[in-house]
Amino acid sequence: MMTSIPMTSLGLFDLSGRVALVSGAARGMGRAMALALAEAGADLLLADRHADGAQATAEEIGRLGRRAVVRACDISDPEQIRDMFAQLDRDFGRIDFLGNVAGDAVLGRPEEIALADVEATWRNLVYGRFCCCQEAGRRMLAAGRGSIVNIGSLASVRSLGRGHIAYSMAMGAVAQMTRELSTEWAGRGVRVNAILPAQVVNAGLEQRMSADPTLRPRFLSAVPAGRLGEPDDIKGLSVFLASDASSWITGALIPMDGGNLAMNAGGSVG
Repeated sequence: MMTSIPMTSLGLFDLSGRVALVSGAARGMGRAMALALAEAGADLLLADRHADGAQATAEEIGRLGRRAVVRACDISDPEQIRDMFAQLDRDFGRIDFLGNVAGDAVLGRPEEIALADVEATWRNLVYGRFCCCQEAGRRMLAAGRGSIVNIGSLASVRSLGRGHIAYSMAMGAVAQMTRELSTEWAGRGVRVNAILPAQVVNAGLEQRMSADPTLRPRFLSAVPAGRLGEPDDIKGLSVFLASDASSWITGALIPMDGGNLAMNAGGSVG
């Protein structure tokens, strides 16, 4: 017989009255994260270079009865990030959760990749994300509470090969940034964690798998769950890490990988 969950337990996940900022909110995991937070009661500032896509997400959030403000922002540009947080201050006056999702990478073999592409990847995945953490962190520290989630990758903790050198270096930095910030800020009420996805299906991944028919079966062979990830797989983790249900969890690197790391112990290039 199924037992019901006490309402007092569900209350731990309630985000009513809280404000979140999610980057990369136009599509994929950023969109899924934003919708999940709204479903749990949060209002949001949605950041993305593609303002039209973010606006579509905002309209979905509006239908849920929550407020969403859209901000066009290139996450590699600190000036745009600071302006975005100034708008957050004007429109909401607080921030309770930051979802650092946006960030592009350039693939290339280590012996061939241009240094400009390595730098662009670093600016997108590390430099800009740290700026977001810094801006959010200052406000959260002043309030004495807050939660930050950085989207990393299995490449944060193991190598991928296949031309991922710039991406993997940057994602390794994201993992260490998460650990360092959690250590610096935990005693002052601000938690910092990272989610490490395996292959989550998006337009770019679909294009790569179409160009190389060996990729999909290679990926699936390394995932005990038997399927690739979907953007909605991030929803539950997002609400959990944003909410009081995770109040004693910080500095964690949480795989979202269908069992890949457990099976391969970090050694597979799948």
